[in-house]
Amino acid sequence: MLYLVTNRHIVRGNFLKNIESAVAGGVDRVILREKDLECKELFLLSKYVKVITDRYDVPLIINGNIDVAEKTEAYGFHCGFQDFIENKYKYDGALGVSIHSVEEGIKCEQLGADYILAGHIFETECKKGLPPRGIKFLKEIKRNVSIPIVAIGGIDEKNVKKVIKVGVEDIAVMSYIMKSEDPYYSAKVFKNAI
Repeated sequence: MLYLVTNRHIVRGNFLKNIESAVAGGVDRVILREKDLECKELFLLSKYVKVITDRYDVPLIINGNIDVAEKTEAYGFHCGFQDFIENKYKYDGALGVSIHSVEEGIKCEQLGADYILAGHIFETECKKGLPPRGIKFLKEIKRNVSIPIVAIGGIDEKNVKKVIKVGVEDIAVMSYIMKSEDPYYSAKVFKNAI
């Protein structure tokens, strides 16, 4: 499955058109991750994005704001590990958590997360200067958790097979599509590589 994690600050062209093109091209899930927006702004944006995702029957996941996720009646809610631990979130839908260690992954599963987003796997501009965790990291998580793992970080059509070989079939991308001049084509190429 291909997840698109949004970032309107790096998008080429129109943000909503980018999302729609990517979804039309084969994106299976959209995580609206616009961390700098206040609740009201995020809610408004999420309504626009939900019109797009509903049109293509693609689940929308709201990152970082459970109130907006609930008001939008989003398919899922996603948050960071610390936030998840501190707030003991429960969500009437898919509950996802970003993790950066095997221990965090295990803890998320124990506390009821439905999936974990693990990264960053390869070098990526988003995490400049931070060494990637690599395929070994994914293998370790795979050995220790049974909930779905979504891999993220520097994954493209050239290296995605390395991730799939480990048994992780859910992949998330941000820059690959957000920075693309043709999000439809980028999503298609990626899906064909999976």
